[in-house]
Amino acid sequence: MIKKEYLLIFLIFISCGYYSFTGESLPGIKTVAIPMFENQTLEYGIAESLTDSLVSVFVSDNTLKVVDEKVADSILRGSIKEYQRIAHTYDQDEEVKEYKVRIFVDVTFEAKKKKETIWEKKDMEGWGVYSAIPLTTSAGLDSVETEDSGKARAVKKLADDILNNIVKGW
Repeated sequence: MIKKEYLLIFLIFISCGYYSFTGESLPGIKTVAIPMFENQTLEYGIAESLTDSLVSVFVSDNTLKVVDEKVADSILRGSIKEYQRIAHTYDQDEEVKEYKVRIFVDVTFEAKKKKETIWEKKDMEGWGVYSAIPLTTSAGLDSVETEDSGKARAVKKLADDILNNIVKGW
């Protein structure tokens, strides 16, 4: 006779496969091309950073294989519309403690054969906060974050959000 605990564990194990996310929600699409995003801002290197981050998250996720545009089932295109750096928090003396980097993009994910848009988002925002004051590390040394720290966080957030909307779309 099977113990109830083992049966419960077995049922949980089997049911996990039922709720896993695969490319099944994208019938006929197994590959994606991610050409360089267009940069409509004055922020140098942002298109390369975002495109590289997108390729990285798609490769890590492994739901869709990243391939050349000539052989891809789908294409992820985008345009960086706006880049901002704004004061985010202040101290008691009204000095800026943190800045927030905001990046706005228009993104389109389309099926190549059918030439149809599967998912599209205008003015999608990624943001990242960085400290304007030196931070003391565990070794007692001061480290200073830069705008690049906030930009990297904003790019990573955008890449993760785009991936989630495309392959894990609920």
